[in-house]
Amino acid sequence: MPMPERPPLATVLVAVLAGAKLALHLVVNAVTPYGFHRDEFLYLAMGRHLQLWRMDFPPGIALLAEATRGVLGDSLLAIRTAPALAGVALVVLAALLARELGGGRWAQGLAAAAPLASPLFLRAANLFQPVVLDQLLWTAALYALARICRSGEQRWWVALGAAIGAGLLTKFSIGFLGVALLPAILLSSQRRALLTPWPWIGVTIALAIGSPSVVGQVRLGFPVLGQMADLRASQLDRVTPTAFVLGQFLWGPITLLALAGVAALLRAERFRVFRPVGWTCVGAFVVLLLLRGKPYYLGPVYPTLCAAGAVLLEGVRPRRLGTSLRWSTVALVVAFGIVTLPLGVPILPPSRMAAYAQAIGATPALRTNTGQMDQLPQDYADMLGWEEQVATVAEVYHALPPADRARAVIVGGNYGEAGAIDFFGPRLGLPAAVSPAGSYWFFGPGQKPGEVVVTIGPSREQLIPLFESVRAAARVVQPWAVEEERDLTVHVATNPRQTLQEIWPSLAGQN
Repeated sequence: MPMPERPPLATVLVAVLAGAKLALHLVVNAVTPYGFHRDEFLYLAMGRHLQLWRMDFPPGIALLAEATRGVLGDSLLAIRTAPALAGVALVVLAALLARELGGGRWAQGLAAAAPLASPLFLRAANLFQPVVLDQLLWTAALYALARICRSGEQRWWVALGAAIGAGLLTKFSIGFLGVALLPAILLSSQRRALLTPWPWIGVTIALAIGSPSVVGQVRLGFPVLGQMADLRASQLDRVTPTAFVLGQFLWGPITLLALAGVAALLRAERFRVFRPVGWTCVGAFVVLLLLRGKPYYLGPVYPTLCAAGAVLLEGVRPRRLGTSLRWSTVALVVAFGIVTLPLGVPILPPSRMAAYAQAIGATPALRTNTGQMDQLPQDYADMLGWEEQVATVAEVYHALPPADRARAVIVGGNYGEAGAIDFFGPRLGLPAAVSPAGSYWFFGPGQKPGEVVVTIGPSREQLIPLFESVRAAARVVQPWAVEEERDLTVHVATNPRQTLQEIWPSLAGQN
């Protein structure tokens, strides 16, 4: 079969869309009425506690946190520049995929616009989390696979392996892509490549790049298994296959475009050479469906599928029908992007955001990870109240008698509370926090035995069995925060029944 034609890159159009993506995120993070997200505090703390070969979480995000702080500083805008740039790279890569699949200027433009017009990609590129890196690296891997399929150039197995390895260093979910990729290759003519050294070189590169994630799991006894069990019990147990499928339609018209892309990759003759790409995307869908993943877990395949859908629409004939379909699709994508922009980036203050979500009927966006309805999208509520919490803890800490203050340990009930103290606390004269929650448990209890403890998060009932004296010292209220952070008491506990070092092993696995 002759090699499919690869049109010129629509350089100016793609550059304009990429620039718009970058400008949007930089402007939003310069003026947003919200602050840091609880997860961002965790990843920044992981950077401060970086042990490349001994972390319970893939350390790529911790490496990026330290690099960002070292180069740009730790302002909100600085920290969120890296995910914004990753979002820009995703725009460019989507256009390159459309070109690789045979798409011209129009298809490349639509593929590049998809990450600009859906909360699925806007939210990810606006937060310092691994999600946007996951989207980018899946797309990079699928682009390398498309290059292999189109040209037969075996060196692209190296790029495929590097993308998967970087994904493994970033987020374990790249494994879903790997599981889907193998049968897609075995069931296609690409299986002949397995008789050459190139795929195995790619596998070696993937394992080498991702080795810190694997070694960390081995050394710590595979904590990812416990994390997955906790996630399944607290969040994924309510995600039925139906909810997973219907959840895909929350992303707007790009879902329909992606469905067109699936049909094109699996059925259209002009895409025959790219069948392994289509089957890999379908395989990832099946794996996540069976494992009851959250709807957004499938997000990394959308840039590829939208690129294929855009190329399919570009080739529709007769001309009049094709023109109508193409520009109707553009109108729908743009209109949805404009209407849902406040759901993708935090531009409206809490009261207006809550009213807007109700006004446009976006109630699914207000459902929390545990299935409850809230006032704001959970990501937005998780950006509120942290600095006030730390200021209140600082007031209590500095009000202690000097002797008690010298012995005091600050304990956060979850990684958001502890991470906020670690981030804002130094400028308020606070020592580093400890917490038994999640990754913070692996950071340890510190050196002080806990003769005096200032806590935020734990209730009096939780503290009484551990200390002889517990008193409420202050209260911090933020009505727009997530439910567990709306009304907190800062306690001072003294005379522990056991030292922190003695009790720490029994606290493993706390949420």
